[in-house]
Amino acid sequence: MKSPRNLSRTAGLVATCAALATALAFASPTAAQSAQPSFETFTPGEKANSSSIDYDVWNEAMKKIVISMGPSLRQTAGRPPAGFGTRRQYGHTSRYRLEGSRVTFSFLNKEIIANLADYRQNLQAIGSQVDLQSLSRNEQLAYWINLHNVAMVEKIAQEWPVRQPREMEIDGVPLDDAKFITVEGVALSPRDIRENIVYANWSDPRVIYGFWRGEIGGPSIQREAFTGDNVSNLLDRSAREFVNSLRGTQKLGGTLQVSSLYEEVAPFYFDDFENDVRAHIAQYANQDVAKIIAETGKTEAVIREYDIADLAGGVREPSYSNITQAGSQQSFRIPRAMGALLAQRQEKFRRIIKEGRTGTVTFSPLELPDDEEDKNEIQ
Repeated sequence: MKSPRNLSRTAGLVATCAALATALAFASPTAAQSAQPSFETFTPGEKANSSSIDYDVWNEAMKKIVISMGPSLRQTAGRPPAGFGTRRQYGHTSRYRLEGSRVTFSFLNKEIIANLADYRQNLQAIGSQVDLQSLSRNEQLAYWINLHNVAMVEKIAQEWPVRQPREMEIDGVPLDDAKFITVEGVALSPRDIRENIVYANWSDPRVIYGFWRGEIGGPSIQREAFTGDNVSNLLDRSAREFVNSLRGTQKLGGTLQVSSLYEEVAPFYFDDFENDVRAHIAQYANQDVAKIIAETGKTEAVIREYDIADLAGGVREPSYSNITQAGSQQSFRIPRAMGALLAQRQEKFRRIIKEGRTGTVTFSPLELPDDEEDKNEIQ
């Protein structure tokens, strides 16, 4: 099998099956939705082996190309500062531009983009060469999330600059429905991975927060790769960030407004939309959002934001500014609009520190010799 080039420009290999996996597992769905016949081959097996897949290359890449905008303060970003442009508006104008995370597409050169394509092809090859369905359910879930997100980053990087990823097409087919991914001889689109493989075989709605669509309005892309060991914790983290952001929940009068994402996945996870969505959100709600739930009696899935989740707003700006930090000049090549966004981000973090909102605690389950098998399985 061809070895991928490390996205950080150092040599690297996509490892095949290795190491023991002590993952939490996600159970099969009881919902009426079932996979289409061509996707039945990806149904997880009943007995899992202890093999795992190494995503060190992708993990290293995420640390370099993903920037977190920090937790939501539940306040809109307001109008961009003056000086973004003259007749043409450069940079992000979204009211959610200080939420979620961003991929630094404007800094990815042709070599890095080619490496992304190589890495996606190697992940496809691994899925075809190993007994994917015999891995633990968490190992399989991590594989599908990573493959989906690698493919999305790759294709958007190839087409950037682009304002909204949903406008992209591959051979005349919208990006989300283009079958440019092949595993075990089956042609797959990003939507196929989400709906016909993962949603069809995993009943836990947290899985929806693992998939990155390239849009500010969706769940954030994480700064680390998913693995069988961390998939549960990362999905919890992503769910909590999204639910408590303005991208996930807002209040208008007596109505709880939620992201259109919940309406999209309702056939898989929220049969009784009104009650199921509220119950789901309540699991991750902070004090502010819990108050909104208590004070509203109606739910509408109306929150949308399709702008690209990058730093530049999907546009190459012709003007640049000097960037200084602590009185020292750092760079000549930061576009003005991007510099203004990063300055707003820095001010946001100052406020977070001042108000004492910092700190994230992650709990990992312990397994003791006398524990029952699969005691940590999530049903």
